[in-house]
Amino acid sequence: MTGTAGASGSIEQGTSQTHGNTHILHFLVRLPCSMESVWSALATAEGLATWFTPADELEHRLGGAVTLRDVGSGRVTAWDVDRVAEYTVEGGGRIRFHLERAGARASVLRFTHEFEGEGETEQGWRTRFERLIEELGPG
Repeated sequence: MTGTAGASGSIEQGTSQTHGNTHILHFLVRLPCSMESVWSALATAEGLATWFTPADELEHRLGGAVTLRDVGSGRVTAWDVDRVAEYTVEGGGRIRFHLERAGARASVLRFTHEFEGEGETEQGWRTRFERLIEELGPG
């Protein structure tokens, strides 16, 4: 599968690894907007609802409670404002968003989802990232 590209961003080849019953998905998503714009889509209940899933609870701090509808409840296991948001939820595994600046008006999202058993697919996340790119638009 090749990357999805467009004027508003690109999703590079996803990778999938399996170690026993643990699965790890990685994506690199290039976004033509500032880290600050992307951060709100990854680290606020309102932002997550537009492209991923509603967050019924999201405490903006390390160790804070998080409940992602249709995914599960758990804790914020990494939090570096404007850079890293990681949510570990029971039944949904560890979902990590790591942002990097890519020039003055662009960002790179390094994404990891680690989970056990049956769960998300590479195509499922690719579809979500296409929605994220669409929601953010250029700028």
